[in-house]
Amino acid sequence: MNKKAIYPGSFDPFTNGHLDMVKKAARLFQRVDILIGVNPSKSRAYSPEAMKLAIEKTLEAENITNCRVVILNGLVAQYTIDNDIKYMIRGLRNNMDYNYEENIAEINKLINPDLEYIYFRAENVAVSSSMVKELNQYHQNISKFVPKAVVEIMSGSVRNE
Repeated sequence: MNKKAIYPGSFDPFTNGHLDMVKKAARLFQRVDILIGVNPSKSRAYSPEAMKLAIEKTLEAENITNCRVVILNGLVAQYTIDNDIKYMIRGLRNNMDYNYEENIAEINKLINPDLEYIYFRAENVAVSSSMVKELNQYHQNISKFVPKAVVEIMSGSVRNE
């Protein structure tokens, strides 16, 4: 049985909320591909390469061995076809997230009709990448919102300018 899933996002930055979704998915699937999506029309605060390394360090620290991190410069639905993946993991904080995800799901299903979505309820609905970036910009302690390896990147070592 195909027990592979993807968990796509910009992960700019990767938060503890994202990590929670990864942990839940890793318990259910043999392999989870964490896809760092790169959209050329959007600017990033942190390089995908730096975030990939931070996520990999986090997975190692958490002893999560059935996940891999991939930087994707393409369509998520096409990636699922190319890699024989039938499941996409998404986290939901509220009904606005659900409506947004359902719109994207409809588009992805046009490309890959076999793709199934699995929604996980977010535990800490206040945490978002945008919130973490703003707190960091004002020199607030972000260590309770992002993994240690991400804190290191956000502390100024590897930023996009």
